[in-house]
Amino acid sequence: MTMSELRTPEDAPGKAASQAPGETTVAADAPSAPARTGRTFLPESTLLRHLLVLLIAAVVAVAVLELTDSFTNSQLAQLSYYAIAAGGLTVLTGMNGQISLGHGALMAVGAYTTALFLAAEEPLPLAVIFLAAVVVATLVGALVGVAAARLHGPYLAGATLALAVGIPGLAIYFHDWLGGEQGLRVSAPRAPESFDAFIGFVSGGNASNTKWLAYIGVVCLLITYFLLANLVRSRIGRTWRAVRDQEVAAELAGINLGAWRVLAFVVSAAAAGLAGGVLAIVVRLAAPSGFTIVLSLSLLTAIVIGGLGSLLGALLGSALLVFLPPFVTNLGADFGLNNTEAAQLAPLVYGVVLIVVMIFAPAGFVGTIKMRWLTRKAKRQIAAQQAAGATSAPGSRG
Repeated sequence: MTMSELRTPEDAPGKAASQAPGETTVAADAPSAPARTGRTFLPESTLLRHLLVLLIAAVVAVAVLELTDSFTNSQLAQLSYYAIAAGGLTVLTGMNGQISLGHGALMAVGAYTTALFLAAEEPLPLAVIFLAAVVVATLVGALVGVAAARLHGPYLAGATLALAVGIPGLAIYFHDWLGGEQGLRVSAPRAPESFDAFIGFVSGGNASNTKWLAYIGVVCLLITYFLLANLVRSRIGRTWRAVRDQEVAAELAGINLGAWRVLAFVVSAAAAGLAGGVLAIVVRLAAPSGFTIVLSLSLLTAIVIGGLGSLLGALLGSALLVFLPPFVTNLGADFGLNNTEAAQLAPLVYGVVLIVVMIFAPAGFVGTIKMRWLTRKAKRQIAAQQAAGATSAPGSRG
């Protein structure tokens, strides 16, 4: 990105260095993307395109949930909260360049908030409880983001690592309120009659509680990715990328780097809070053992494998995180390993997959495919230009 793309015409460099994110953006005045050539059936509006993708994804999700068994439904529910948290981490790490090892702790905030609200004699509607989990996690994320706004690289990773270690320990310290090491049992909400009618209309089957929880997770996942996709494609997303790629140039253009980093942390924390809320009702437990540093590292490896900065990559990495271990465990059992040996084989294979991806696809699955596609497209364009130049050169006519 060049300085001409970063410079804002209304303010001289450095004049807006203290302005908030809502007042200045790194790409607010950058030229829009060039018009697409060729015929396309997709809407020109980014919002309409994302709405179309959301509709298609919802139809596919319903079909998958209705065509699979109860165990697969539970796996899809598990995938939903992993993918929601990974999507938020993609915004923070992939888009803004901040490495966080504390997102498991932010998920714990959302999970415990959900558990406490559901423990009331007359619980609020689930949507309101999830909103409360998002708000509380966002406040915690804002505090951590402000404290870590000036930290980079391993220093930021160390600070968020302390968050991942410290927050689950609060449940043990406040054991009378948060349940200590045993955690809080979560009463998952029952499916309403309207859901039973919907399942009966779609597939004619029975609406089990497992399927109901899977639908809740998938709906939260689709809404989260729709909002994040629009945010990433907006001026805010372009500003985050500029701060990540050209920090000095962005600051010279009048961008408050600290404010934009805090904003990225807040958005990511909100997604982690929602993921924690979904996790609480799916697992039906909010306990410190479920939010160790292993969870934070798993989320980070998921976005690395899928491709940094890509929501699709975050989804694919989360799917690998959910579906690979039981597949490898079952495969090991088929080859005669006992239950313990088969369970130990799963993390080994996952580690091997991570190493292979880092060697042969350093940009992740989605990133590597996209880079190769762009490279081939550029080569075709160069070849076409060279052919056109050779045709129009003097003496080329017979």
